[in-house]
Amino acid sequence: MASRNSAVYVYCVVRAARRPPLTRLPGPVPGGTRPELTAVADDLFLVTSRVPLDVYGSPHLEARLRNLDWVAEAAVAHERLVEHFARRPGTTIVPMKMFTMFSSIEKALEDVRGKRREIGDAIRRIRGCEEWGIRITRPAAALSTPRGPRPRRTVQSPRSGTAFLTARKQAREAAQATRGATREAADRAFVKLRRLARAVRRRDDHHPPGVNPPILEAAFLVPATARGRFKAEAKRQAASCAALGAAMALSGPWPAYNFVNAAEERA
Repeated sequence: MASRNSAVYVYCVVRAARRPPLTRLPGPVPGGTRPELTAVADDLFLVTSRVPLDVYGSPHLEARLRNLDWVAEAAVAHERLVEHFARRPGTTIVPMKMFTMFSSIEKALEDVRGKRREIGDAIRRIRGCEEWGIRITRPAAALSTPRGPRPRRTVQSPRSGTAFLTARKQAREAAQATRGATREAADRAFVKLRRLARAVRRRDDHHPPGVNPPILEAAFLVPATARGRFKAEAKRQAASCAALGAAMALSGPWPAYNFVNAAEERA
């Protein structure tokens, strides 16, 4: 039933042979009611809360989104609930984006039932898997061309001037070689880890000038049975990157946010 003062916030769709219990649940998003389960079908459930429109309705939400502390609190609560159900044996989770809301539970059910085919495809794609991410960066100092020896303030002879220019040229070439080596290490890491994943998504965002972008940022859909091998390979690749001056960070396991849609690159 719709309420004029609240909306239905949807965390995820849960595929499970039996209705999951609602014990030991994490808290809801800020201001939300205790999470509930609503059956879409015998083996499909929506996880929802009611949230007040004076916080989550427009334009109130737009103002809240400028408060980074509040957004972080909401993001953590959303993620904890999704992960709670994802950790249950025999379940597959289709996570929703933050702030997916409907005017009533009936509208939410209507939307999900209208997308049963897409949701079924997503469940088959991600079943038995978890998402892992890697981010490979180089220190900011490595991005700039080393300046080489600073010239003295006194007038220099042609010989010392030539030595100065030669040193600067060598420094530039060394920096370029380092950048090339770290790029090759990142590409090798991607190839090695890709072999252990069912699907991958490599992020190639455009970054504004002055930002130190990652050399590589990618998400991997990894079968749970390959978790140990994937982590071991990631550790080896992190060591290889570190030897060349790059840092590799591994994160996960996460619900498969990046693989709900079918646009990922197949491994």
